[in-house]
Amino acid sequence: MEPTVLRVPRGPRVPSLRVLATYVVLLTTFTLGSLLGSQLYGQIHASGRDLGHIAVGAVATAVVLAVYPRLLWVALMRRVGKRHRAALIALVLVCFGLVMILGQQWAMALTAPAGLFAVLFTARTGSVAAAAMALAAVTFGLIKDWPLIPTLFVGGYILATTFSGAVTVWFCHVVEELRQARAELAGAAVGEERLRFARDLHDVLGHSLQAVALRAELAERMIDRDPGRVAKELVEIQGIARGAVKDVREIVRGYRATSLRTELAGMTAVLHAAGIRCETPVIPPDLPVHVHEAFGWVARESVTNVLRHSTATWCLLTVWSDDGRVHLEIANDGAGRLHGGAPGSGLAGLTERIEKVGGRFTAASVGDGTFRVAAEVPLEVSA
Repeated sequence: MEPTVLRVPRGPRVPSLRVLATYVVLLTTFTLGSLLGSQLYGQIHASGRDLGHIAVGAVATAVVLAVYPRLLWVALMRRVGKRHRAALIALVLVCFGLVMILGQQWAMALTAPAGLFAVLFTARTGSVAAAAMALAAVTFGLIKDWPLIPTLFVGGYILATTFSGAVTVWFCHVVEELRQARAELAGAAVGEERLRFARDLHDVLGHSLQAVALRAELAERMIDRDPGRVAKELVEIQGIARGAVKDVREIVRGYRATSLRTELAGMTAVLHAAGIRCETPVIPPDLPVHVHEAFGWVARESVTNVLRHSTATWCLLTVWSDDGRVHLEIANDGAGRLHGGAPGSGLAGLTERIEKVGGRFTAASVGDGTFRVAAEVPLEVSA
């Protein structure tokens, strides 16, 4: 029989807030450095160059590139304090001083503090500050007889940079909140399954144990007056206890050794609740009990490790049979982003379980951030 394969498209990998913040800080600092560096290069190689102006440009560029990344980092990591807002005000003064001394060609330096207004202050305060800076830059340009269109462009770019900075930081925070929500959903899904088992166990054992307690109490009261009745009650207690043991075994058997189809359906539901894309595969018909039980253990342990030890975005399930053997593969893209240590030690115990029925089991990273669990067992177990 040909394998049943479900192709799940890879989605974008969501980095942690620290990784995302590092990327944003490096990218924006590089862009800002390129902008200021090109102006400084032009200042150095201009005809009739002024060493004083070159020194002012170099010092101001160094200050901007030293202060800006730090302020953006604390905004992304939500660690803004009064000293950071004071540093932003100082950065505004440095950039304005740079424009006033060196002229219009350095006006784009004003975008450095503009991009931080709405993230170091409140949105309203940042918007007012950006509008005030844009108005001041345009007014200063008109006083200095700068060309009208470039001057207006500087004011518009200051406002656009403020909006862009606010959206960028907001987006990073939303991504982090979604990651936290996903972790909470995963924990809730596991907790719900535990509660389900606890409810089933309570429903079965509660009545039986109450009956045992009542009959034991009755036997205690009758022990001196009616030994025959006591013996009868003890027989009844034994019967109830054996029935309770049988019921518990049935619950555990249904919980631990259900059909592979049920296990994979439950696995898919739990992964969906955790925000991981997964589809239930088609199961070959008429699989023997030992296949269901062995693969059921593999499915349960795999979903546990995906939820607890990785930040996978998709999980691919594949089941097929050929040449008298049944194969199960479970792959996810969380191998490159494991958290909480290596995959769970329960994977090691699966090897022994699968080998007991004459099968083979492997679990390892296969490159490109993919972790693959593969198991195969024969359709018939030799005596």
